[in-house]
Amino acid sequence: MPPSADPFAGPDTPFALLDVAKVKRNIARLAAHTGELGVALRPHLKTAKSLEVAALAHGGEPGPITVSTLAEAEAFADGGYRDILYAVGIDPHKLPRVLALLRRGIKLSILLDSTTQACAVRDAAAAAGMPIPALIEIDCDGHRGGFPVDHPALVETGRILAESGSLAGVLAHAGESYFAPSLAGQREAAHHERDVAVAAAQLLRDNGLEVTTVSVGSTPTAHAATDLTGVTEVRAGNYVFFDLVMAGLGVCAVEDLALSIVVTVIGHRPDHGWILTDGGWMAMSRDRGTAQQAVDQGYGLVTDLAGTPIPGLLMTGASQEHGILSGRDGAVLPDLPIGTRLRILPNHACATAAQHRGYHVIDSGGATPAIQAFWERVSGW
Repeated sequence: MPPSADPFAGPDTPFALLDVAKVKRNIARLAAHTGELGVALRPHLKTAKSLEVAALAHGGEPGPITVSTLAEAEAFADGGYRDILYAVGIDPHKLPRVLALLRRGIKLSILLDSTTQACAVRDAAAAAGMPIPALIEIDCDGHRGGFPVDHPALVETGRILAESGSLAGVLAHAGESYFAPSLAGQREAAHHERDVAVAAAQLLRDNGLEVTTVSVGSTPTAHAATDLTGVTEVRAGNYVFFDLVMAGLGVCAVEDLALSIVVTVIGHRPDHGWILTDGGWMAMSRDRGTAQQAVDQGYGLVTDLAGTPIPGLLMTGASQEHGILSGRDGAVLPDLPIGTRLRILPNHACATAAQHRGYHVIDSGGATPAIQAFWERVSGW
């Protein structure tokens, strides 16, 4: 497509392009699934970090959300959200910010997985004269943080939190599901995630502790789960945009990817079989999440401006402000003159979105492909 045919002319490249029609479709799909399972959905906004996307996730009304930074919690509280889970292990030095949100009437829950954190929460809650709702993280697959369900400190941590009325429940995240290449494996991960979280909640209850929240979720397990008995809420974030990693796992199709990065061809190296663009790792991130999948998509899959993949063309290299496009398995390069604009579909939507101040929004379901709005992202910590 020649530069004059660019429907997104205006913003300088590289820039993030968000298709709101696909966002809405992705949101509706998971909402319908969790609704069928009879469990609440608490979208994780670490991917989008956008008030406008959050509004779409709850039908235009503020609903329960998950965040990954206190900056997000503060921004979404300012935007009218009152039920927020900060799902990263709490640093005791951040408790004053947590208390400031609680004093504003925000139902803010935090996460922890040690008696040290629990003691800090108990003491801060006692000094403030109010509970600090806390979930205990449960390790369901050895992926990252959390107590194994049989760890003796799990009950001790619950008791410490209960001293200040701060024990809210338990949380599990099946991080290894991102490496399960089949629906059967993702379903197994989902049911194990559920079983471990429910068992941890029951252990606390058996020791006389009240547990109201049993929170589970990841994008693969949220879609794969078929039975969430005992779970009170599901968390997922990537699903609003999806990405090539999720497509490689079969959780979505490439056509479902709502986020892309618009870049411009700035040079050619026929001796190397390269097409150069102005979109390097500062635009795409360095994420190579598909490298261990059956199909390695390099740094991203290249499409035309209509979003149709260009056969055999990948972003295979990246320096700070240069992207390198080349053919997969010796594919013949298309004739793309300098000035041609393209779209790159990302490996990891969360990482790629984080490179940009916001999203230029289009609606592929509408009458015109033109950019309709700019939605800012929350940044910082």
